[in-house]
Amino acid sequence: MTDGAAGGGDARISTREAAARLGVKPETLYAYVSRGLLGSRRAAGGRGSTFDPGEVAALAARGRAATSTGSGAAQPSEPGSGSASCADGWGRIRTGITRIDTATGSYAFRGVDAVALAEAYAYEEVADWLWTGELRPGVRFTAPPLPLAAARAAAAALPAGSSPVDRMRVAVVAAGAADPLRFDLTREAVLGCTRGLIPTLVDALPLAGGADRGDAAPDAPAAGGAGRGDRRDTGRIARQPDAPAAGGAGGSGSVARRLWSRLTPREADPASLRVLDTALALLIDHDLATSTLAVRVAASGRAHPYAAVSAGLGALDGPLHGQASALAHRMLRDVLDQGGAGPVVAAHLRAGRRVPGLGHRLYRGEDPRARLLLARLADVPAAADALAAAQDTVATAARHTPLHANVDLALAVLSVASGMPAEAGEAVFAVGRTAGWVAHALEEYAEPALRMRPSSTYAGPPAPQPLPRPGTSPG
Repeated sequence: MTDGAAGGGDARISTREAAARLGVKPETLYAYVSRGLLGSRRAAGGRGSTFDPGEVAALAARGRAATSTGSGAAQPSEPGSGSASCADGWGRIRTGITRIDTATGSYAFRGVDAVALAEAYAYEEVADWLWTGELRPGVRFTAPPLPLAAARAAAAALPAGSSPVDRMRVAVVAAGAADPLRFDLTREAVLGCTRGLIPTLVDALPLAGGADRGDAAPDAPAAGGAGRGDRRDTGRIARQPDAPAAGGAGGSGSVARRLWSRLTPREADPASLRVLDTALALLIDHDLATSTLAVRVAASGRAHPYAAVSAGLGALDGPLHGQASALAHRMLRDVLDQGGAGPVVAAHLRAGRRVPGLGHRLYRGEDPRARLLLARLADVPAAADALAAAQDTVATAARHTPLHANVDLALAVLSVASGMPAEAGEAVFAVGRTAGWVAHALEEYAEPALRMRPSSTYAGPPAPQPLPRPGTSPG
């Protein structure tokens, strides 16, 4: 008897029929069996399998019910078919955080234009609103003493010359070890943890230049009485820069000001600090980027927030993701040193390399994050040369392939103009994106555990193989 027919004369159905009722391929059906979602029995004669029609109907109904209620588990589907599924554990992931519209070249946080949010509000305000749905003007995040002390000690133990994100990677592990409540995955506990973790990552970094210049105090009103929480006629927040104040590290100033002092020894002028704060807000999330997916996989296994963020920081470490801005930074330095973009772009093309900072797989035109950052950098006098180098690079590369500036090029302009190291853009990316990583972790904590598990296709030698012996190699 073949796989296409049921045997034994009972009411069981064949593999082909069960797959048809579920709307999947036989391969997917067997994946359900391997995960315990369906039971199977060998057909008479040992060829093929049979299934209980009641179990098949229950699984199909479970998928339909999840789809209709929006619980995040769609009807069982083919891997990669575009349906989220707790049954197959993979495919499209349902999220309510970010939507990217490739047709219009825009993106939104919870339905609100992300660029408009970054124009109107500070990084902490956007992050807190993204988590809670409540806008709290002037909200500040403070690092708790014990996790901060552990994070600083761990970060300081790294060799001299370690990058800021290298220090963040060990800082987050140390901070988690010092937090006995890290395993509490309730929403409020996770948010409380995150409001402390973000400034901990920043305050664990040494001050640039080695001088203890102190951290910022809370925002001071600008002349004329317009504080950060005041509104202008436009209805947008009149965001004033933090006022510097004496005091040790770990103060209560904005994340942007505290990060600035870790990335450059130069004093922060209001326009530059505004660019950095805007960059942090723009980078909070960008849908399921590589690092965000890593965070969701960790959270699916119920890793605590520190561990989930650690997974994101690990996935960030690559030239195609977090380090892309460092490549753009070095390219801009070369353009400035050589007096023009021509020879620099030519060298990249001759070597078969992409020109750093240009093009984005999700946007046909200019990256909307770059558009806002480059516009704000035009208000920074110290950025004029770096900005001109970036514009020269875009124009020169367009003779070969018309590509637009992406956010990495904008971060490179900021870091070059501000006397920051090449790795500064990755640090800005990591701090800003931590808020989005936690938002995704919270979504994943609300889903069935361990659902983020794709099926593999084994391509190794067939079993059984003989036991290995010293001096022999596989195959």
